Amino acid sequence: QVQLVESGGGLVQFGGSLRLSCAASGFISSIGTMGWYRQAPGKQRELAATISSGGSTNYVDSVKGRFTISRDNAKNTVYLQMNSLKPEDTAVYYCHAYILSRVWSYYWGQGTQVTVSS
Repeated sequence: QVQLVESGGGLVQFGGSLRLSCAASGFISSIGTMGWYRQAPGKQRELAATISSGGSTNYVDSVKGRFTISRDNAKNTVYLQMNSLKPEDTAVYYCHAYILSRVWSYYWGQGTQVTVSS
């Protein structure tokens, strides 16, 4: 079975930084696009950032210039460096990946809470 395990969430003050990590484990032949989604209280889950297997990145406008997504293919891990955090960044952050195990499938992590205090 494939699992995505996130770490790095927590409480941070306005303007602070956090780095999220997500490691994929299990029977993995290949990993395609990986990404981070987030869901704030009372809102729908939204895409924050994605990175392709070749390293191309995409960001939602609200995080451009503040968040950086990266990946370490040797470690099957994706990262999200979050700088200049704002209270509106408060959400549960979910890792997402397109993985070839026996077939290509989408997988989600369990989520990690990020809280930005003003």
